[in-house]
This record gives sequence, C-alpha cells and structure tokens, in this order.
Amino acid sequence: MIDVLGLEEVRRALAEDRAGEDVTTRLLGPAADARTIARFVAEGRFVVAGLPIVELIFHELDSTACLESQIAEGAWTTPETAFATLRASGRVVLAGERVALNFLQRLSGVATLTRRAVDAVAGTPARITHTRKTTPGLRALEQYAVRVGGGVDNRVSLAEAVLWKDNHWALLGTPRSALADALRSTPRGVAVMVEIEDDEQLDAALAAGVTHILADNQSPERIRSWAGRAGPGITIQASGGITPETARAYAEAGATLISIGALTHSAPAVGINVAVDTRRHAL
Repeated sequence: MIDVLGLEEVRRALAEDRAGEDVTTRLLGPAADARTIARFVAEGRFVVAGLPIVELIFHELDSTACLESQIAEGAWTTPETAFATLRASGRVVLAGERVALNFLQRLSGVATLTRRAVDAVAGTPARITHTRKTTPGLRALEQYAVRVGGGVDNRVSLAEAVLWKDNHWALLGTPRSALADALRSTPRGVAVMVEIEDDEQLDAALAAGVTHILADNQSPERIRSWAGRAGPGITIQASGGITPETARAYAEAGATLISIGALTHSAPAVGINVAVDTRRHAL
C-alpha cells in the first residue's frame, strides 16, 4: 500500500527540511495559526501521481489537515486549474509545502512519461515497465508512479528474481552451455531472466529452459529475429535507451515487455504551484 510505503520517506523528508522549525513563518505570529485554504494548481498538462503522499505529509504535521482531490490519482490535469485543495493552518501549509511539491512534482513527472510510453504501444501486446535506475531511497514511490502511469512492475530488487546479465556471462566463462548448470541452483519460485547479446547466448538460454529473454541495446530488427527464433511462450524484453518515441518500433518487432530506465532516472518534474486563498469566506 502506498501509505505504508510512503510514511518512512515522508518522515525523512520532513526531518530533512526541519519542517517544525520554520523561522520565517514564526514571524507571522498568531496570523500563522488561522485556518487557511491552499490550492495545488497545475502549470501544465500532466498525469498526477502522489496525492496520497501529499495527504500523508500534512497529516504528519497536523492530523486535522484535510486534503481534497478534484481529480483522481492517475488522471490528466488541466493547465492553470486547481486539482487538489488543502485546508489547514497557514503554519502547516507553509511547513509542508516544499516537501509536498518535491514528491508531487517528481512522481507526477514519472507517471506522465510512463503514460506517454504506454500510449505509444497501445494496440500491441507490449507492456511498459521500469528498471532499478531509481533515486536512492525513493524506489518504491517512483515505481508506484510508473504503475499510476499505466506501467507494470518488473524485478524491483536483486532478491526478487534472477537477472543473468553480461557480467554474469563473463564470470561464467565458457562453454556457454554451462548456463543450464548454473541456473539449476535457482531457488524454487524465483523467476529467471537472461540477457543475451548474440544467437549463441539465445540458444543457450532456450536450451536451459529460460522463458524470459532480455535484449539490451539491440535494434528492433534484432528483436524481431530473436522473437522469431524463440517462438511463442517466450517473453522478449527490450531495454537500453528506449524512449516513448521509439517504444512502438520495439513493440511491433515482437517485444512484449519494454523497460525504460528514463522513466525514473530522467523524468522531468512537472510544474505545480501552491496558492493560498486569502478570502476568509472561502473557508
């Protein structure tokens, strides 16, 4: 659940910002304690992700704070329109504003880039997934944002599945047929994925009974060839520098899973501002 996963990250971020020690807001005196409305306004069109985190942030600061969403998590925003409304004291609004925006802008950026990729492969069997190229300490939240954007989970940690890559091949040495012997020690119930770079590695993987092949930094033409050689029932995962603009070519070539590291390591933060409503009657 996102609230369980997000709580530790929220507390760490609030402590980092020393949210309870705002020397500027103290200068307002009693005025800072007045109940206030603050609106989260989209500066552009994007897929919103992170509203449950924003709610957690302000509840950590004040259990009576109330966040109301005008759109659902995962929906597109409309530029210059408020998509969430916060009711809390001015002191609480200002204490949590920056932390809330840091999460919301980052996660919405990830969700938006993911949605672009998902839309690009619409109508094909391909699914979009993440990699482990995530911000340290924020993996669970960033991968959550990928799911909000319509992507699916893949291997989220070293312990979750076997992913045999180029350096494993290098350490294994020759013959490549030794792959089958190595994989026999895989713990029961643990999925196995093998990265290949040539036809010989593909044959070794298939001979070992591998059903999930990773083709990294390969052309769509190479993907098409390997998908044909592998046949039905084999997942061909394409990765390596793929963007929403190039994803469809890989999907049409036969990749049924497309992993894009840029979803989490290069997604641009979206534009959002927090506007305090000075009209007391609005409360």
